[in-house]
Amino acid sequence: MLQTLNTQLQKAMPLITPTSVILGVLLTTYIKDFSFLIPWIFAFMTFSGSLSSNFQSLKQAIFHPFSMIIVMVILHIFMPLWAFGIGHLSFRGDAHTITGLVLGMIIPTGITSVIWVSIYKGNMAVTLSIILIDTLLSPFIVPFTLSLFVGQKVEMDIISIMNGLLWMVVVPSILGMILNQMTKGKVQEIIGAKLSPFSKLALGLVVMLNGAVIAPHLKHINLKLIWIGIVVFFIAFTGYLFSILISRILKRDRETTVAITFLGGMRNISAGAVIAVTYFPASVATPVIIGMLFQQVLASLFGSVLDKLSKQTKYEKRSIA
Repeated sequence: MLQTLNTQLQKAMPLITPTSVILGVLLTTYIKDFSFLIPWIFAFMTFSGSLSSNFQSLKQAIFHPFSMIIVMVILHIFMPLWAFGIGHLSFRGDAHTITGLVLGMIIPTGITSVIWVSIYKGNMAVTLSIILIDTLLSPFIVPFTLSLFVGQKVEMDIISIMNGLLWMVVVPSILGMILNQMTKGKVQEIIGAKLSPFSKLALGLVVMLNGAVIAPHLKHINLKLIWIGIVVFFIAFTGYLFSILISRILKRDRETTVAITFLGGMRNISAGAVIAVTYFPASVATPVIIGMLFQQVLASLFGSVLDKLSKQTKYEKRSIA
């Protein structure tokens, strides 16, 4: 029953996050007081997603670092700079909105990218190792990059942000890895498979609660909110697009291209929303929450693009042969 539920939820992934945002806004009166549960639910999601990782993934990344370097440059240098530039062009003088756009791009890669990489038969070893390393480094990368880009323009408690990422992301990840290592992977079969559907439901719940917190900023639709939505969509779209292009320019194989596309395009947007809602004014959280509307839909779209590129490559190879 749980496997069937997990399969159905996996198919519904492009709809879960946007639906949850809308439900959160509509039900804000009833659920916003439960926002204190967000970090705990998110820690559960991270733990569940980490049960498939082990210390072998770290070894894989250390001995074959090129793909990891590509993704880390896309995630933490190229896309934040791109978001910062687009933010200043689109919202000159609006420090909070620019901070939200940058925050949406500097958070670690999305754990849910594992689902999409597995659907499109990408390189799982590369995917797991990059998620693991990026997650472990996030308490240092996120506050440092934020201070670099937004500086004193927005008040932020760097120590609290690091502490939040440590307990929401790093500690649950290490616990999951230790269990995987100790049981030689059996924990994923015994517990991980059973937790998987609950993890997807938890994602919807986290998104809903975050939506409830910033509901006042989403309820009154005006031209600025629509423009933020357009800019966020554009940045998210180009994240996937640049990842595909860079991977193909560097002549990565099909499996690695699939992994780089989803790792470079997706973000742990729920973690970003938790950080934004917890440590920043609601206006900073608005672009991050809006990003939840597009991420899974874009993943589905670019999965189809990867499929078409793969078929085209196979056809070209047959033609040459």
